[in-house]
Amino acid sequence: VAFSCMCVVCVCCVSVHPCACGVCRSQAVTLEVRAGDSTCIKAELSASFSIPYNTSSSTRTAQFSLPDSATADTGSSSCGTDSSSPWLVAVFGPGHALGLSFSTNGSLYNVANLTLQYNLSDTSVFPGADSSDVVTVVSSSVGIWATVNTTYRCESPTTFRVGGSTVTFSGARLEAYMPQNELSPTESVCMADQASTTAPPTTASTTTTPAPAPTPPGTPERGTYSVNNRNGTVCLLARMGLQLNVSYFSLSQNKTVQELVNLSPNETSVSGSCEASSASLVLTQEQITTLNLTFTLNSTSNKYRLSAITLLANWSDMRGPFQASNTSLDYLRSTLGRSYMCNAEQTLAVVPTFSLNTFRVQVQPFEVTTNQFATAEECQIDQTQMLIPIIVGAALAGLVLIVLIAYLIGRKRSHAGYQTSEWTLYFQT
Repeated sequence: VAFSCMCVVCVCCVSVHPCACGVCRSQAVTLEVRAGDSTCIKAELSASFSIPYNTSSSTRTAQFSLPDSATADTGSSSCGTDSSSPWLVAVFGPGHALGLSFSTNGSLYNVANLTLQYNLSDTSVFPGADSSDVVTVVSSSVGIWATVNTTYRCESPTTFRVGGSTVTFSGARLEAYMPQNELSPTESVCMADQASTTAPPTTASTTTTPAPAPTPPGTPERGTYSVNNRNGTVCLLARMGLQLNVSYFSLSQNKTVQELVNLSPNETSVSGSCEASSASLVLTQEQITTLNLTFTLNSTSNKYRLSAITLLANWSDMRGPFQASNTSLDYLRSTLGRSYMCNAEQTLAVVPTFSLNTFRVQVQPFEVTTNQFATAEECQIDQTQMLIPIIVGAALAGLVLIVLIAYLIGRKRSHAGYQTSEWTLYFQT
């Protein structure tokens, strides 16, 4: 199998720099998006790609890296306007591109979409490809978040699935919505890097009074949320109560704690987007907590599911912004043209440090008409709970019937014995 890089070709795992056993490695590339004399987006990162493609006889995987010759495309990159998002588009080679679009809620910014474009006619990267198409794939909710006016830093390799391909960033430092031309010295560190650090020890002379355990918040209020498409009509509709279950390092307690936090509909702003095969609902509470739910549609089976959940929290007792994301989920599955409903409480596991508790959920991310939910498909838990009283009722009815039959049989035998005694007495007299 041939593995190719932008600069050289690695064949049968022969190590030729910068490829080593089919894995391409690159130096960090610096990219900037400017408006006049001001820089609005700056990124310093290494990126590698793994892209499957077809030949006339087999399927191969091209593995290559972002070369240091990559540049920010001035035609596609933009600082954004009131009606459009900022974009950083790195172009390299004959028709290849890597794009990052950004969004913000005023206190946090994130990579809203990660786009990869590759040109199958480039034989140095895709030798023997049976197509010459230029392919574009997009992924949303990739989990890159940071506080505004800080630099996102993640030295650890982090892989994102984009369509059937993967993009791996490492040694990443980037910032959008920049107030000055250089990256901020204040950093928002990714969870992978935070996991490799330990909490500072307390000295023997320090006396710390343990903080009291927080009171559980109870059942969250049920809120109604909707997302409009470009023509202003509702394209996603949801009604549910949401509770965050987060484990993080507490500065006040100097240890890892687990906290339950309810999302309050009255304190939550709503945004999102709708596409042909994906839809996202973004809930932001008090500009310190952002929850992104992404739904995807399988056009072959006409089934949709909650495929990605991303949380960014920047609470006062946290050591740094908390980030958690999983883009390979399979929750809240239903059929196109119907809504999903589940009255029972559910726990949606996302990552070991974060899960989402849902209460009385009804959601429809596609084909919403007249701003109302379509006929609901109920979750298995609700169907099971509905069957339990029916089964119990049937069992009780059967028990009552058995008792009644036993009573009637007993009464009949008693009556027959009484009549026999009367006839015996008559003949004796």
